[in-house]
Amino acid sequence: MPHFQNWDEFSRAAEKLYMSDPLKVRVVLKYRHCDGNLCIKVTDDVVCLLYRTDQAQDVKKIEKFHSQLMRLMVAKESRSVVMETD
Repeated sequence: MPHFQNWDEFSRAAEKLYMSDPLKVRVVLKYRHCDGNLCIKVTDDVVCLLYRTDQAQDVKKIEKFHSQLMRLMVAKESRSVVMETD
């Protein structure tokens, strides 16, 4: 499981993974209060990408990225393109 240290590399890899097969990709956010860590995992059951941080500034980046992925997931255009390929 690749654990990314750089946010930009992680976000590019996660977006590429999502675009390769949108119906199989899922995103998990996990926060552990005792450690103060926020973890985001993007997986399609074959590839698993993981980014972990304890920095407050990274939380905004994760929040923005997560909302972008959610917009892609619910966008009408992406659903119609995916349905056409099936």
